[in-house]
Amino acid sequence: QLQLVESGGGFVQPGGSLRLSCTASGFTLDYYAIGWFRQAPGKEREGVSCISTSDGSVYYVDSVKGRFTISRNNAKNTVYLEINSLKPEDTAVYYCAANEEVPVNPWLSWYWRGLWGRGTQVVVSL
Repeated sequence: QLQLVESGGGFVQPGGSLRLSCTASGFTLDYYAIGWFRQAPGKEREGVSCISTSDGSVYYVDSVKGRFTISRNNAKNTVYLEINSLKPEDTAVYYCAANEEVPVNPWLSWYWRGLWGRGTQVVVSL
């Protein structure tokens, strides 16, 4: 069965860190660009970071630059999203998505035509 599974979410205090994982089963993840998205209650799903398949280029939306780091571990068939200096506004369900290449506009979810995971919840609060 082809699937992406996110993990690593949880409850964390402001200023803390988390490492989210996006693990593929049934296919080889390094053949695909991977995007990370988040959706807060009542808000649209927004792209926050993505990594290409060709040269490993990484991209971040301006609002998370300097705090988010995306990386691959091909041996583990996993893409990570490390989030530092967490803020309450980072509270959301975080999703990963696969696509053959980084879309023209990687921050819009409908450009990602491949698999999506079911998400992992991140809550940042005192």
